[in-house]
Amino acid sequence: MKSIGIIANPASGKDIRRLVSHATVVDNNEKVNIVKRIILSAQGCGVDRIYIMPDTFLIGYKAIEDLKISRELKIDVEILNMNIKGNVMDTIQATKIMEEKGVKCLVVLGGDGTNRAVAKSITTTPLIGVSTGTNNVYPQMIEGTVVGMAAGIMATGICSIDDCCSKDKRVEIFRDGQLIDIALVDCVISRQKYVGSKAIWNMEDIDMVIVSRAHPASIGFSTIVGTSLIVRTDDDFGALIQVNTGSHRVKAPVAAGTIREISVGEVRSLKLDEAFYFKPGYNGIMALDGEREVPFKVGEEYQIKVTRNGPYRVIIDKTLELAQRNGFFKR
Repeated sequence: MKSIGIIANPASGKDIRRLVSHATVVDNNEKVNIVKRIILSAQGCGVDRIYIMPDTFLIGYKAIEDLKISRELKIDVEILNMNIKGNVMDTIQATKIMEEKGVKCLVVLGGDGTNRAVAKSITTTPLIGVSTGTNNVYPQMIEGTVVGMAAGIMATGICSIDDCCSKDKRVEIFRDGQLIDIALVDCVISRQKYVGSKAIWNMEDIDMVIVSRAHPASIGFSTIVGTSLIVRTDDDFGALIQVNTGSHRVKAPVAAGTIREISVGEVRSLKLDEAFYFKPGYNGIMALDGEREVPFKVGEEYQIKVTRNGPYRVIIDKTLELAQRNGFFKR
């Protein structure tokens, strides 16, 4: 069966950064429209079944209803039969179920945090991240029609994972030798002690940033590294930098419409699988891809590594170009 999965996060793009910066709001009605375009273009490219994660806004149900009313829906589209909690566990559970059902590509509507949640449980299924969140270093701003085409091409088997996908890096956090969490883009070590609103935004509390990728053209805390060192997705290294200390000052786009001047130390490269040892002298919290997740205490010991254990990410242009060379679009 030529099937794909769609995970649309109704909470993406609605955190505190709407109040402390000028971040874009992508409302849930627009997410319904994006999902409809993905369904129709995937259908047009040969997909015969689509699974959608249920959510509190009923994004999948509304998309299906609209397409049935317009009589455009010709294939089976199924909302997963699962209990929803309205939190990140919905995304993690839906990812596992879709992999068990054998989907050939997983499309994720959200920001860095949503894609990180998928990456925590995905194994070999190719991933397409569509930006509808705040920190959008990992997902891309891509038209839903093109997304559905690429997902459909992957589902037909014309493009293999080796030909059309990149195996991404990730930041891994270990405590007492056990992997406890991951980030796709950045791990920010903060002196803030509380989870609170999840999103991290107070620059004065930040002590260190560890990244798997960094570029000055991105938005978020990874750009603090990116203003001094570019770390590309295919580079076999990551990097870290001390923040609010050191003899250097950089200007970095840490949030939408927000350029901050920050004092930093020297950037340090981290080879793949090289362990950085962190034994804090204060209580604080680690923010992973922009969300406060891992509280830590004085005296605990952590290892932080950049590895090549991230998801297989579909390279859209490469996928469509290969399909074109193979005659996929000719009838």
